[in-house]
Amino acid sequence: MFQKFYDKALAWSKHRHASKYLFALSFAESSFFPIPPDVMLAPMALSQPKKAFNFALLTTIASVLGGMLGYAIGYFLFDSIEAWLQSTHYWSKYLQAEIWFADWGFWAVFIAGFSPIPYKVFTIAAGALQMLFLPFVAASLVGRGARFFMVAMLLAAGGEKLESKLRQYMDIIGWVTVALVIVGIGLYKFYT
Repeated sequence: MFQKFYDKALAWSKHRHASKYLFALSFAESSFFPIPPDVMLAPMALSQPKKAFNFALLTTIASVLGGMLGYAIGYFLFDSIEAWLQSTHYWSKYLQAEIWFADWGFWAVFIAGFSPIPYKVFTIAAGALQMLFLPFVAASLVGRGARFFMVAMLLAAGGEKLESKLRQYMDIIGWVTVALVIVGIGLYKFYT
């Protein structure tokens, strides 16, 4: 089952408009969309290793531009979205982001940009808390760039050998991931 999804993702990654879709996904994820661009960047870098760094650069630029939109949402519209944000699972992450900004400022954005922490929460929080714009952009550029170039570099270095190994073990990887998600949800519900 997962091998079919894997094969489909690799086929989509070679589509003539794949770079446009990657740009749009990267932009949207940084301000409002829940799916990270890694889900497109990874198969694109894997299937076209010679273009991996171009894809990482495209992803970084789009993500930082999307982060600027998130910043603008927080800066200009936070009062309008605060009630909605409180009703989502992102509210606790937003409150954590406020604490991080108070303690670390620039480094909070850098860490959020590099890590799997929802970056969009930090872009909106940066605007709402009126973080200086240029340090925000610089932290975003460095954090997001480091993450996306690392993904592209690792997958491009693996090339065809990694692609064949992933395909061979994709069903096992898929089911282990499903099991981990179920366990994670169970633990989350148990502790909250």
